[in-house]
Amino acid sequence: MSITTRFAPSPTGYLHVGGARTALFSWLYARKHGGKFILRIEDTDLERSTQESVNAILEGMAWLGLDYDEGPYYQTHHFDRYKEIIQQLIAQGDAYYCYCSKDALEQLRTEQMTNKEKPRYNGKCRELTGLEEGIEAVVRFKNPIDGVVTIEDLVKGDIVVANKELDDLIIARADGSPTYNLTVVVDDMDMKVTHVIRGDDHINNTPRQMNILKALGAELPKYAHLPMILGSDGARLSKRHGAVSVMQFRDDGYLPEALLNYLVRLGWSHGDQEIFSLDEMVEYFELDDVNVSASTFNMEKLLWLNHQYIMNSDPVHVARHLSWHMGQLGIDPADGPDLVDVVKAQRERSKTLVEMAAASVYFYKEFDSYDEKAAKKNFTVGSDDVLEQLHAKLAEVKSWSAEPLHQVIVDLAEALGLNMGKVAQPLRVAVCGSAVSPAIDITLTLIGREKTLARLERAINYIRDQK
Repeated sequence: MSITTRFAPSPTGYLHVGGARTALFSWLYARKHGGKFILRIEDTDLERSTQESVNAILEGMAWLGLDYDEGPYYQTHHFDRYKEIIQQLIAQGDAYYCYCSKDALEQLRTEQMTNKEKPRYNGKCRELTGLEEGIEAVVRFKNPIDGVVTIEDLVKGDIVVANKELDDLIIARADGSPTYNLTVVVDDMDMKVTHVIRGDDHINNTPRQMNILKALGAELPKYAHLPMILGSDGARLSKRHGAVSVMQFRDDGYLPEALLNYLVRLGWSHGDQEIFSLDEMVEYFELDDVNVSASTFNMEKLLWLNHQYIMNSDPVHVARHLSWHMGQLGIDPADGPDLVDVVKAQRERSKTLVEMAAASVYFYKEFDSYDEKAAKKNFTVGSDDVLEQLHAKLAEVKSWSAEPLHQVIVDLAEALGLNMGKVAQPLRVAVCGSAVSPAIDITLTLIGREKTLARLERAINYIRDQK
């Protein structure tokens, strides 16, 4: 059997981490089994769907690198097909027009709740035939009354629902527009989706959708309902728990691979392994290994994982993502050292690309002032003379690279009878503006000869002006 999975978000907001995990699991299953992965935009909620949200979904998928084989398909392009299926269901006696007003339905609901009954449509119009002109009507699916629906869930095991618990759901509104439970069935049928992988908030929809598929004579897909993602307080993950938008993680300096790795471990495991390449995810992933219980989103764990990826990924790849963050700071990476070399110098101390970018600004542009604490500690009496001698020695260096630069500092420290810190730290503050940077020889290499000498002159004058 050829495997086909799909990711079908509604464009009513950004791509959130729960949706991203669903997309990832669907993508992994298709890639694992040589199948097809489809992106479908479920935009039939015309009041809430926006092009901005569509763009956010597409941007999020692209940033994560979850490529799709078909799509994006838009449900609003298929209204004629949905109307055709609705008419087919009416013609074969599996759907009917319902004329019950909203007020009547609300009164029914109130009475049922007063009597401690499950609120549901009572089937008043179930046996009516034909369409009465001039009266507003919705179309309801005639759900079977007897028997059960068994969801052979690939994650949760068999879930059995009695048909008598399911009411006759609306499949077309009074204006003729189709509802979610109808459109998703038609699309899954037409696209020959074999595996529906989605959040377990859809479990209540699944038996209804299965009954519609059966009425249409369609082959049922396999279902896998993924457990919820919770915040640290045990409540469902939401905005108040921090970044839940995929692109917010990009903005906060995370690598897409780190987020994917974290998401795959939210509800799935392979032994005790924590860090997976994308190829390893594809190789090891199976729905049988997805946990039944909900997972808790832990920002500290994600941050740790991101640091591992920054340290161990190809510096060229990290530099490509860092470039965007440098641009956010108004810096053109072409106006300074090679960004790959900056990544190599900064990756040990940077947990996010935002941190790395902020810590690398002085490589590309002048700083306005010195860190007050660093200047007070290191620009002491005599430090201007040390910096002046460093300026003279560094100006004579022919090959501006780490080894000869390091040797200049060592030789001067020995000549002056000072420890390395008494020479290197004033130099660091002079050229960086603070007391924190990579190894001083690497720092000087990245800043370059011209900027280093100019900043030393500036620092010397600053110290002497303070006397």
